[in-house]
Amino acid sequence: MMHRKKKEKAIESTLLMVSGITVIALFLLCFFLFREGYLLFGDYSLISFITETSWYPSSSPAKFGLLPLLTGSLIVTAGAIILSVPLGIASALYISELADPKVAQLIKPFVEILAGIPSVVYGFFGLIVVVPLLQDLLDLPTGQTALAGSIMLGMMALPTIISVSEDAINSVPTALKEGSLALGSTKWQTIYRVVLPAALSGISAAVMLGIGRAIGETMTVMMVTGNTAIIPGIPEGLFDPVRTMTATIALEMGEVPQGSEHFHALFAVGSVLFLITFIINLIADSVKKKYRLQEGV
Repeated sequence: MMHRKKKEKAIESTLLMVSGITVIALFLLCFFLFREGYLLFGDYSLISFITETSWYPSSSPAKFGLLPLLTGSLIVTAGAIILSVPLGIASALYISELADPKVAQLIKPFVEILAGIPSVVYGFFGLIVVVPLLQDLLDLPTGQTALAGSIMLGMMALPTIISVSEDAINSVPTALKEGSLALGSTKWQTIYRVVLPAALSGISAAVMLGIGRAIGETMTVMMVTGNTAIIPGIPEGLFDPVRTMTATIALEMGEVPQGSEHFHALFAVGSVLFLITFIINLIADSVKKKYRLQEGV
């Protein structure tokens, strides 16, 4: 008995230590990121960084405008979510509620394989297949556009949305479904009126995770979006080349002198990206809590 208590105490201490290290590492990461980004504003105006419509680090004077990078990221992410969310939720419903068990067991491994494919492979596929296809179908000067990025990011977000949504749908108690069917509801009415509302907490988390995956992706968007730092229109900007925040950091960080104004500007962009991702996670957490309270969980 004493040996078991010592073992449990050791496990608790180990878990506490690991949790503490995680918190400290996150704090140090945030401190380093924000400190390097803050140093930009010693010589460069914060207002100019937020409102400037050009990103020309090599000009004299240099222009570090966040707006073209932010709008590029948002329009690509919005397109990806519009494509992936309906398909992802529909696929999860089919696998969980409608498909034959053998068919469902056949589909699931393919979804997991899609989640494990490296982003550079998605980018290469988009560059070789999607980009020329869009250029020919839509008669565009170039197929490297925000739409190509949205399609590829939508494909990458699908496995996450499908997997998490499916888990949420499978966790709905069978008694709720049986009660709905016993009251005379059809299968579709049960899915729409009972299953989806009961699983909404998990589905909303899946959508937020998909958004986080899309807005933080680097390699794929760098390969298929054209990397032109302009402010795209909405919705016509989908058919123009754009540059995202992540692609800008990846393209330019290896070339800038450490400690330069350009160097700190890239960290400032990374700080904004971190804040956006943090806000998305907060929204996801609040949505989950809201629907759990409504469901009485």
